[in-house]
Amino acid sequence: MKRISQPLRDPGFVQNPYAFYDRARALGPLVYWEEYGMACALSHAAVNQILRDRRFGREEPEETRRPVPPALAPFYAVEAHSMLELEPPRHTRLRGLVLRAFTSRRIAALAPEIATLSHQLIDPLPDSFDLLPVFAQKLPVIIIARLLGVPEAICDDLLRWSNAMVRMYMPGRSAADEQAAVAATESFVAFLRAHVEDRRRKPGDDLITHLIAAEEEGESLSTDELIATCILLLNAGHEATVHSLGIAVKTLLEAGTGPEWLAPDLIEDTVEECLRLDPPLHLFQRIAYDEIEVMGHVFRRGDRVACLLGAANRDPRMWDEPHRFNPARPRKTNLAFGSGLHFCVGAPLARLELQVALPILFARLPDLRLAAPPAYADSYHFHGLSALHLTRG
Repeated sequence: MKRISQPLRDPGFVQNPYAFYDRARALGPLVYWEEYGMACALSHAAVNQILRDRRFGREEPEETRRPVPPALAPFYAVEAHSMLELEPPRHTRLRGLVLRAFTSRRIAALAPEIATLSHQLIDPLPDSFDLLPVFAQKLPVIIIARLLGVPEAICDDLLRWSNAMVRMYMPGRSAADEQAAVAATESFVAFLRAHVEDRRRKPGDDLITHLIAAEEEGESLSTDELIATCILLLNAGHEATVHSLGIAVKTLLEAGTGPEWLAPDLIEDTVEECLRLDPPLHLFQRIAYDEIEVMGHVFRRGDRVACLLGAANRDPRMWDEPHRFNPARPRKTNLAFGSGLHFCVGAPLARLELQVALPILFARLPDLRLAAPPAYADSYHFHGLSALHLTRG
C-alpha cells in the first residue's frame, strides 16, 4: 500500500479535499494517509465493499480496547448505548426497535410540515443574509425536535450540545473540545432523562413515546438506550441536513441550474447529484475483526481503515466527469449516507427535507445569488460551510 501526506488543517485541503482525493486515488484504491495514521479506501468499489463486509465494524475488539479516561466517562457512557457504535446482536435489536417507530410513513407525513416551516423561515429574511443560521440550521433541528416531541424552545441548546459533541469525532480534538463535549453530554442526558420520564407518565403522539412503546420479541429500549438513541437521532437528524442544505444551495447557485431541475419530477435527481458531488460527511471509520484481503491489501484483526465517502462519490470509474454538477446524469448509488449495516437511519428524512425545502427557497427567492465567496469550515471529517452569505436581488 502506498503512502501519501496531506495535512488536515491545510487551507487548500479544507476548501477543496477533492484534489487530494484525486492524487491519492491515482495511487490505488487503498492508500496509507500519513497524517490520519491509517489506511484509507478511496474508490467507490473499495468503500462500498468495506462498509458492507460484516468482518469490519465499529466496535473495538476487546483485546485492543483501551480504558476510558475518567474525565470522558459521561460521553462514552452514552456512546456505549448508541447503535452507531455497536455491532450485532445489540445493533440489530436497537435498530429494529428504532425502525418500528421511525417509519417511512411517519417520515413522509412530515412533508407538509417541512413546507410550512420553510415558508415561515423565508418570510422574515432581509435582502442580505447568511443562510446557515436563519434557514439551514433552523429547519432540520425544529423538524427533528417536533418529530421527537422535544420543546422547540430548547432548539438553541440542542444545536449547542450537538456541535460540542460531534467535535469528539474530529481528528486533533483539544482538551477544551473534550471538556465541552462532556459538559454538553451531561446537559443533554439530564434534559432527556427528565423528558423521557415525563413521556412515560404522559404519552403523546411523538417519536419518543413510540420508542418507549416499541418492542421486539418482548424487548424494549432501556432508559439509557432510549436516551442514547434520542441523542443520536437529534445529532444525526440535523447535522447532515444543515451541511447538505447549505452546500446544495451553493452548488445550485454556482452551477446556474434552472428552475426546471427543482420541479417535482426532477427534484430527486437534483438532490442526489448534490449529495454525490459534495456530501456532508467525508469519512466513516471501520475496524477489521479478522484477517481480510481487500483489493490486494491484507488487514489484520484490529486494523483500522477510513472509508472516504467524498472520494468514493467522485470516482471516475463510476461517474463520467465526476467533478461536474450534472443532475441529468444516470442515477447510481452514491455513498453520501454510507452503506451496509450502518447506513444512516435518518437518510430518508434528510432527503425529504432537501426535496421539499430547496424548491420552496428558490421559488420564493428567484433572484437569489451569492453575496460573497462561500468558504468551508475547518471541521474534517464533517464537511460543511462556515457561512453562506446571500442576497435576494
